[in-house]
Amino acid sequence: MIYARNARKSSRSDQALDKSSERHKTPDPLSQVFSLLNVRAARCTRFEAGGNWSYRFPAKPALKFGAVIRGDCWIDFGDEAHHRLATGDCFLLANAPAYVLANDQRLAPEDGMAAFDWSQSDVARHAGSDTVLLAGSFGFEASDAGLLLDALPRFLLIPSRSPSAPVIHSTLEILDLEIRGTGIGAAVLTDRLADVLLVQVLRAALDQSAGEGLGWINALVDARIGKAIRLMHEDAAQPWTLEALSEAIAMSRSAFSKRFKSLVGLAPLDYLLRWRMRLARDLLRRGATVSATAAQLGYSSESAFGHAFKRVYGHAPKRYWRGQATGEKFPNASNKLS
Repeated sequence: MIYARNARKSSRSDQALDKSSERHKTPDPLSQVFSLLNVRAARCTRFEAGGNWSYRFPAKPALKFGAVIRGDCWIDFGDEAHHRLATGDCFLLANAPAYVLANDQRLAPEDGMAAFDWSQSDVARHAGSDTVLLAGSFGFEASDAGLLLDALPRFLLIPSRSPSAPVIHSTLEILDLEIRGTGIGAAVLTDRLADVLLVQVLRAALDQSAGEGLGWINALVDARIGKAIRLMHEDAAQPWTLEALSEAIAMSRSAFSKRFKSLVGLAPLDYLLRWRMRLARDLLRRGATVSATAAQLGYSSESAFGHAFKRVYGHAPKRYWRGQATGEKFPNASNKLS
């Protein structure tokens, strides 16, 4: 809060309200990661089928979601991994492998992409609507896609019996109406609803995973490690040390380091470095100068910042900055929150 020079001094309650407001305005770590990844829904579709059917869909290096609105079917990955899908089930496919959707596994699968005219409609139909599925995919900044995809299992199922299923189902109902409807702004709404659905499914997955199988995402909901990550995200320019972080979350240095690395896959200060450089790359993309970026992230000189940037991305920030205007392609750094 900014006061005029002659205004009264703020009271402690005013200051507390200001600080509380600032905390509420600070996005949580997952929201910040989503923002930097520029997560966006690519397309949402509806699939209706009756009778006996089986369709094969190709592998796609993307994040896809699917949900059964009516009926049931099988999803088969061709390596003896197949799962029964029932009404109300929702699932994610990370780095989506080739798969078959079918209600009769004895049938030879048809080509799911060739069987329907996806260019003309977001609704595909086959002999009725005994079974109805919604599906969609998400796009990312290409060099950052692995940050989220590598943290997720190939197939993540949120069953209809999950405590989170009613909330997800509410979003799916609205999404279904928009896919089938012709109202103005339908494309905007389907994109936003897909974004909401993705976060809801990840929340449900965290609730049911008990801290297993979701990579660094699990760390965000760990009481102490999650707090440490929030501190680093809220003030990346702060000269954090291992001692300061461990004291802030009431853990010993050794216990903190061990637990952090087991959940995140990186040592705390290595994570901090990579988070700063991801922020730096975003600032450079948006036109910030190297010197301004260095100062904003707490570096005492362009040289110190340049060494840190090159350590993570393998090239100097000035080259990256100039390359944005020419469309130059840069090698990707490690996707572990790099």
